[in-house]
Amino acid sequence: MNQSHSQTENCNQSETLKVLYDGACPMCRTEIAHVKGLANKTPASGLMFIDISSNDSQLACYQDDKEQLLARFHVERMDGSRMDGAQAFVAMWERLPGWQWLARFSKILGMLFLMELAYKGFLKIRPSIQSLVRRFAK
Repeated sequence: MNQSHSQTENCNQSETLKVLYDGACPMCRTEIAHVKGLANKTPASGLMFIDISSNDSQLACYQDDKEQLLARFHVERMDGSRMDGAQAFVAMWERLPGWQWLARFSKILGMLFLMELAYKGFLKIRPSIQSLVRRFAK
């Protein structure tokens, strides 16, 4: 059963990999829209999408960590544990058609470390890129 749900899903549902994303970020929204489309084509993906930027009362279980969750990409496993950064992207890619090769690529010795370095570099310029995207989106 495909679990590509909106942020209003109950935070205690534990059958899926929850993709925690910043819906206030225009780049994030675009990327997640693409990923949701892929997940919808793959009933077994088990991905559930949660917009952490939302103030939905059903997301109260994320409020204590909201700032941290908005700062980096996170996924949440069935047991409530989380992965972030490159490791989180790999966990998501493993479930998406057309992206599994990249998840396998990350298993090469040292590759996940390099992916994480690249992601950290991106995070440093993310605010500038977001500003440009917002300007062109108007």
